[in-house]
Amino acid sequence: MWLSALAALALPAGAVEPAGQVFHPELPEISGIVKSSYGDFYWVHNDSGDLPRVYAIDRDSRPVKPSFLRMSADKWPGHRIDNARHTDWEDIALADGVLYLADVGNNGNARRDLGVYAVNEADPRTVTTMRALKFIPIRYPDQRRFPAEQWHFDCEAVFVADSKLYFLTKHRRPGEHTSWEPGVKLYRLDTQHLDRENILTLVGRREDVVMATGADLSPDAMRLAVSTYSALWLFDRPETGDNWLAGNASRLEVKPSVARQLEAIAWEDETTLRLINEQRDVMRARVSEFSAVP
Repeated sequence: MWLSALAALALPAGAVEPAGQVFHPELPEISGIVKSSYGDFYWVHNDSGDLPRVYAIDRDSRPVKPSFLRMSADKWPGHRIDNARHTDWEDIALADGVLYLADVGNNGNARRDLGVYAVNEADPRTVTTMRALKFIPIRYPDQRRFPAEQWHFDCEAVFVADSKLYFLTKHRRPGEHTSWEPGVKLYRLDTQHLDRENILTLVGRREDVVMATGADLSPDAMRLAVSTYSALWLFDRPETGDNWLAGNASRLEVKPSVARQLEAIAWEDETTLRLINEQRDVMRARVSEFSAVP
């Protein structure tokens, strides 16, 4: 079913430009990226199994460490996040000076401890650690079994719009970790209780987006960028409401041989997107290369 959905979406492949590679030995599998508010840096983090830490990398993908440390950049162990645990961090977002680290990886659709860490962003050149202010537990309103009957409750794409956190799901065939189904659902976080689960609000869904792996809102907050293994998507801000999946859409097909296992996306500026895959390749995509989706 999902193969036919992909075939129906076939569009001419646009140019995705190589932009280097992240060579730091402690960043073997990057799964999230967001641009820092302290300059031309990007916060990144590893996928599951790592320590609770983030790294800042510069425009050339070199690690940024506190300037008072004499160690070489390739020995820098990253900015530790105190008061946090890394189970399966899948994406990172930034808004109003707060970093949101999304511990929402749910490959088997069975986790009961999903949530997001909120951390005040610090200048990566001046501190070695940051502290999680809080952990916000979340739950999907339409998941009632663990594991779920439909494996539609994994998430690798998180963004902030109008001071609200949003989550985009990644769908698998039930019981099959490496088989995908088409479709994505968009949820919103409306409460931030710390002592109990916050039930997300289902905002919208779309069937022609397959395997969403990252998301980021444009600097002017008018476009949502979403990465998948086979394409990049842009959604215009909806005319009414906040169902970003219902806005005008454009798409850029990405060749698997180039993107490989594409995991993270961030805006460099209003016209350019920065991409990272699990193989640590850094790429750029130009908004001008996208084609409108009917």
